Amino acid sequence: MLLSEGQMSDYKGAALMIDALPPARQLLADKGYDADWFRQALAARSITACIPSKSNRKEKIEYDRVLYRQRHKIENMFGRLKDWRRIHTRYDRCAHTFMSAICIAATIIFWL
Repeated sequence: MLLSEGQMSDYKGAALMIDALPPARQLLADKGYDADWFRQALAARSITACIPSKSNRKEKIEYDRVLYRQRHKIENMFGRLKDWRRIHTRYDRCAHTFMSAICIAATIIFWL
């Protein structure tokens, strides 16, 4: 997990963690990650990008729509994390304390 600034765009956050990606065959992401450099970085790692094109892209890039439907599981996980009031409203000022709360909540959610 990577904790970034609240106003940072998705693909800038992806640039910070591209080197830390584990070996994978495919990567599911939303339109916020649609950037040519990101797709090329994934291709260099032999990872297939399942990212829909942004609406302002001149040439649409095809993606696996059936696989993309599985992304709702990721969104559900974020929704369950935000059920925790401490995380939803971000009471913690320090990033490391906030990240610790996220890890504890994720562990409990996974355990239950």
